[in-house]
Amino acid sequence: MNSSISALPLSTHTCANEALTLRLPSSLQLKQQLPLSHALSRQVAAHRQAVRAILNGEDQRLLVIVGPCSIHDPQSALEYAGKLARLAEHVSDEMLLVMRAYVEKPRTTVGWKGLAYDPHLDGSDDMAGGLALSRELMLEMIRLGLPVATELLQPMAAGYFDDLLSWVAIGARTTESQIHREMASGLSMPVGFKNGTDGGATVAVDAMRSAAHPHRHFGVDSQGHPAIIQTPGNVDTHLVLRGGHQGPNHDRESVARIHAELIRLKIPSRIMVDCSHANSGKDPLRQPGVFNEVLEQRLQGDRSLIGMMLESHLFEGCQPLSASLQYGVSITDGCLGFSATEQLLLDAAQRLGTQARG
Repeated sequence: MNSSISALPLSTHTCANEALTLRLPSSLQLKQQLPLSHALSRQVAAHRQAVRAILNGEDQRLLVIVGPCSIHDPQSALEYAGKLARLAEHVSDEMLLVMRAYVEKPRTTVGWKGLAYDPHLDGSDDMAGGLALSRELMLEMIRLGLPVATELLQPMAAGYFDDLLSWVAIGARTTESQIHREMASGLSMPVGFKNGTDGGATVAVDAMRSAAHPHRHFGVDSQGHPAIIQTPGNVDTHLVLRGGHQGPNHDRESVARIHAELIRLKIPSRIMVDCSHANSGKDPLRQPGVFNEVLEQRLQGDRSLIGMMLESHLFEGCQPLSASLQYGVSITDGCLGFSATEQLLLDAAQRLGTQARG
């Protein structure tokens, strides 16, 4: 995969304290170069509607967002996607599997920011190439029949692949951001807001309420010009529990408390649990335990639990970014290996199917 689109320099000399400016292609240009066909556009629309149906209780399947913590290698990402597409067919009666295609990564201080920023993994920050590669990969995943999910971190980057996405996450660090709430209010797909890093759900609940309303805000149009954006509001939002500084929040008591708060505020009680991050103590191999604990709550009748999220790659664990990388292993957060992921989801599908038939 290699795109000819590149950034164009606007200035080649700067003072010591002056930023260098490079012009990116517009989102419209990239979409024209890497178009979504009419057939695939209908497929994305159907996947979005399937997610909405789960959120609204019209579809009793479990929504599972699953895939690498971040994508850094196109080959291993597409191999994973192929495996996931085959698994998705096996469990389609009980689950809707959505591929994590995370191409932006928030950093606490500094570090690799994701495929969209630094696709060559060498600090060259070829963002034009990164945006094109990200779009190419998402298109390939959609061609495999998969719905695609990502976390939208930089609002200006969202327009380069927003037409490909069936589900979007707003992360714990950005859920409180007015800019991200405004962006979410204009998105055409369901959005999950993660609870804040303190573990509390108030910030995410406020975000859901804000995103449901229309907004007018500063933005950039598809041709790259500054614009006033008017949004219709997005009612297809939900809460994602990912734990916090005090520990997990996927346990029965935490879920019940949050469920009651959503009902009190007259907000639809639809909760997804992120089995990673603080809920697993940042140990990827503890994700199945979290998953099964939440699944048990659902099997016992808690229908506010509409889905779960897993960080999973071809092979378990993680590795530091270096010149010699192990194939199929995350370079950001540690992941569950695909074999363990597959067994976990097959077992869960069997339990869900047994309950449905019983």
